[in-house]
Amino acid sequence: MALCAGSFAMAPQATAQDVVVEEDAVSVTEFSCDNTDRYYQSWRDNWFIQLGAGVNQPFVERGIGVKSPGKDVNRRNMTVTYNFGVGHWFSPYMGLRLNALGGVLHWNNPTEPNNGWVSARHVNLNLEFMWDLCNSFAGVNPDRVVSVIPFVGLGGDYTWHIKDSRGNPAAASNIYREDSPKVRTSSWTLPVTAGFQLRFRLCKYVDFFAEARASFYGDNWNGCAYGSPIEANVSCVGGFNINFGGRDWKSYNECASMSAIAQLNNEVNNLRAENMAAAQTIASLESQLPCPEPVVQKDCVNAPLMTTVRFTIDSDEIMPTEEVNVYNMAEWLKANPDEKVVVVGYADRDTGTSDYNMGLSKRRADAVAEALVKTYGIDPSRLTVKYDGSDVQPYSTNDWNRIVIFTQK
Repeated sequence: MALCAGSFAMAPQATAQDVVVEEDAVSVTEFSCDNTDRYYQSWRDNWFIQLGAGVNQPFVERGIGVKSPGKDVNRRNMTVTYNFGVGHWFSPYMGLRLNALGGVLHWNNPTEPNNGWVSARHVNLNLEFMWDLCNSFAGVNPDRVVSVIPFVGLGGDYTWHIKDSRGNPAAASNIYREDSPKVRTSSWTLPVTAGFQLRFRLCKYVDFFAEARASFYGDNWNGCAYGSPIEANVSCVGGFNINFGGRDWKSYNECASMSAIAQLNNEVNNLRAENMAAAQTIASLESQLPCPEPVVQKDCVNAPLMTTVRFTIDSDEIMPTEEVNVYNMAEWLKANPDEKVVVVGYADRDTGTSDYNMGLSKRRADAVAEALVKTYGIDPSRLTVKYDGSDVQPYSTNDWNRIVIFTQK
């Protein structure tokens, strides 16, 4: 950085034996970083709607003292269930889904075949936690054809119209209404659900899925409290996921940015070495010139400033490796007390929205100006703070635009 003196000086009296060259040490920047790919997204990304249908069968007791196989698989008791869900993957590994299933249920009466089967209608709504097993163990790949996704959930279930094939209350029902001799024909329960889903990618926006699930209820679910305290409903469902905006993730690696900064620092160090060699040559040549008459040195115009302060993604904190640039700027301002500078903040265009980046660039510029004032005692009237967000990109390389740049006013 060029610095120009604003004082009177006498031309040096020098001979070949008086050559003195002051050398600044060429610094080598060392850094450490986490070489891990980190994934992020906008809250608008990776939402999906799930539509499906399948079959379910309840596993319940048939009545008090009845030892018939009421909890065995029976094709006559398999009925159609319908499925609708809305979900969001908030990382490549974890997601949440609000999932609804409903339809008709069948199970045998204890007096079959006289009264036939019992039927009921039910609706089940769960909040389910989903885990993408393949992304977790085989690496993140939004184009993976087959994914295995276990899930667990908790929700509510309303079952009503618990009656036999003739429309009468089920013979096995033994839960009565309060202050009434009539049995209940409906129930509210809080089931726990677990299962797994196989997801097959058809295209960026559509997946086919097949999942098996089991919901576990309290003993009053079918209106008969007897025997095992746990009742269950097992479902097999297939259908389609519609992915809004596709299924994709943005990623960054801290070491990629730090490597670029290290490369720039190496270039700066090389230029410093070249400048020192040139200064030695110039000093040697000047020492051979005749001594001039004393003259008054005039003020000169300072050269444009090229100092910058870089930041990591979505951060307004000055990194330790960048503190030296703030220090150099402060030293230049102290050596040139009549000069003023403009502190301009920027943000990269590929990360965040335009409004968010405008605020981020302001916080970066404010952080640098605050360091100059509070840490190095620079008069704030000599600083003009500006911020251009991501609307202006000083560099064609996206990551380089996470920066604050100084210019002379």
